[in-house]
Amino acid sequence: MSDDRIPVLIGTGQLVERDVDPREATEPLAMLEKVARDAARDASAGENLLRSIDTVAVLNVAGWEARNPAQVVGEKLGSHPKHTFTSEMGGQIGVTAANLIAERITRGETRIAFIGGCNNMRTLMQAMKQGVQLDWTVGGTTDPEMIGSAEPGSSELEGKYGMVMPPDIYPIFENAMRASRGSDLETHRKSMGRLFSKFTDVAAANPYAWFPVARSAEEITNATPNNRMIAFPYTKYLNAVLNTDQAAGFFLVSAEAARSLGVPESRWLYWWGGAKSQEEAWWPSERPDFAACPAMLDAHMGALQNAGVGVDDIGRFDFYSCFPVAVEMALKQLGIREDDPRGFTVTGGLPYGGGPASGYTLHSIATMADRLRESPGMKGLVTGNGWYLTKHTASVWSTERKPGAAPTAEMPARRASHDRGLTTAPAKVDETATGPATIEAYTVLYDREGAPARGIVLGRTADGKRFLANTPADRALLEAFVGREEVGRSGTVSIRDGMSVFTPS
Repeated sequence: MSDDRIPVLIGTGQLVERDVDPREATEPLAMLEKVARDAARDASAGENLLRSIDTVAVLNVAGWEARNPAQVVGEKLGSHPKHTFTSEMGGQIGVTAANLIAERITRGETRIAFIGGCNNMRTLMQAMKQGVQLDWTVGGTTDPEMIGSAEPGSSELEGKYGMVMPPDIYPIFENAMRASRGSDLETHRKSMGRLFSKFTDVAAANPYAWFPVARSAEEITNATPNNRMIAFPYTKYLNAVLNTDQAAGFFLVSAEAARSLGVPESRWLYWWGGAKSQEEAWWPSERPDFAACPAMLDAHMGALQNAGVGVDDIGRFDFYSCFPVAVEMALKQLGIREDDPRGFTVTGGLPYGGGPASGYTLHSIATMADRLRESPGMKGLVTGNGWYLTKHTASVWSTERKPGAAPTAEMPARRASHDRGLTTAPAKVDETATGPATIEAYTVLYDREGAPARGIVLGRTADGKRFLANTPADRALLEAFVGREEVGRSGTVSIRDGMSVFTPS
């Protein structure tokens, strides 16, 4: 590969808009224009950079119905991009898009690209509540290329038992993770609090964070009227915040383009490579081990391998952090201690930094660029996670150029999950399973008044069949259910009125 085709990030922009009336809120096009112009100023390239854009990727923006958002953004910036991209919705897609555009640069297919995204869920929700009609600019005369593909993240069967949204499903993995560690409930609660309290410290210092407030471990994990239990063991403060108005973007260009634009090399952030993978067991109820993520291991280790570095070579991390278990799983797969002094976020994470849905990892990459420029030569790892620990991606960045072979995002042929002997095949749920059984993972969903409302259980029958069931809808049973370790507990699965019911012994 020619040195001219080395991908470099040269400028970033971010935006947060809090507590604005939906009638006055900035629309997606204006948000993206602002972060792009800020990114051009950050690169010290200005209008010349904006007019020279040949590729625009605008990640999925919920509620924005423009035919080709990337074309509309490009034209607003004074360019006429030859290549336009949009994406599926997903927490992994920002890193996926960065890796894809970087590889296009190495092949000479793209010279100057703007990658941007925004999240306007707060405005959308407030507009619906107040009956306000949002008049967002649309447009586009061509169809953009799609990054990723849209598939449902959970099955109809899972929805039948209450596994519908992320707050319903991630706690199931959390409880399995705790049991795999052999921790008791109180020890694990304190561990989650310590982990995410450090995230709030980072958010408090981040001018683009949605909740720039430092919180103690106890404040995060203690259930109170302002921090109600959502699904055991997660309180509200342990959940990603969806309703934000934020935007982020950056310019990814060839080294030749950066030089021709006069961008100082002190602003260059080199892409060292990346990787992506997805779980073979797509549905969360069919994971062979609820405390392992083989595809996450493959993506993270694949990115490090492509970059030619190890975990110990990374100076800063931003692990996708929608819920504690997403971070805990990454640390487990990479063999990193939870008290590692390098920290695990540069933004403050999704519950505090905000920027969820498809846009969060653009904030991660943009903030990582700032942090790495403060520490020349340091390397940073940014990861993404889509659906329910289902789709995984990672990328490595540094202010220094990668030595040796050209960077790539192609998954290495030898996968880390195979080397570790991890099981990847789905454990199919048997809807007819009955009889003696044992719990593998579980959660209890709470109502808005803070009362336990529905128990969800996954496990195996005595003859090895995977089952998915609810507990009896008995408040005393549910209150007892969250008061002790239930993973490994025995009971009986039966079918009542077409539903599988697990009754503890």
